[in-house]
Amino acid sequence: MTEFQPLRMDRSQPCRVGPQDQQWQAATQAPIRRWQLEREAPESGQVTSLVEYLPGAHFPVHRHPAGEEILVLDGVFSDQSGDYPAGSYLRSPAGSEHAPFSAPGCLIFVKLNQFAADDQATVRLTPASVAAEPFCAGVTGRLLHCYGAEQTWLLDCEAGAVLHWPGVAGGELLVVSGELDEAGRSHAAHSWLRDTRLSELGLSATMPSQLLLKLGALRGLEEDPQ
Repeated sequence: MTEFQPLRMDRSQPCRVGPQDQQWQAATQAPIRRWQLEREAPESGQVTSLVEYLPGAHFPVHRHPAGEEILVLDGVFSDQSGDYPAGSYLRSPAGSEHAPFSAPGCLIFVKLNQFAADDQATVRLTPASVAAEPFCAGVTGRLLHCYGAEQTWLLDCEAGAVLHWPGVAGGELLVVSGELDEAGRSHAAHSWLRDTRLSELGLSATMPSQLLLKLGALRGLEEDPQ
């Protein structure tokens, strides 16, 4: 048996993962499949992934020892707290548990065990829950969560808009829809970028695009707020 090796866990190193790199893996617990973007350990630790629930999938009750963060990308994600359509954002703090399911099927972006130690907020936001505000030229944003130095934004970019922001340069970005250009390199929908110089890269939207942007949350680096 091949010994497990952590996947992209050196957060000082830039990462670019796109649809061309997809490696879906079936889960034994439910009719779902996962595409892992980074993983610390085989059955524990920090994980970032895309997860697809097939129609009618039910996941057993399970606990999140250090929190779970979800953005619903497509379909409807459900648990005992309600039904959440595409665009919904959920945070469940350390020690919480649920039994998620999806009647029509769904695709979600998931981060496990990456909360600041004392961040105990439970968040359930639907697409219309948060008002948009200017972020930078050609970009509006919805601030989904803020704790200490950590910020999570859902950004809507006009075609041609260039991403920039003040403060810490490092961050993590998921292309929810549309496409970004990075010095001639295209990043299509469901591409994931992580870089300590993210704000300095001159990323631009080649078409109207939606992005999930996380700042101040590159766990394991010196600027980590934990």
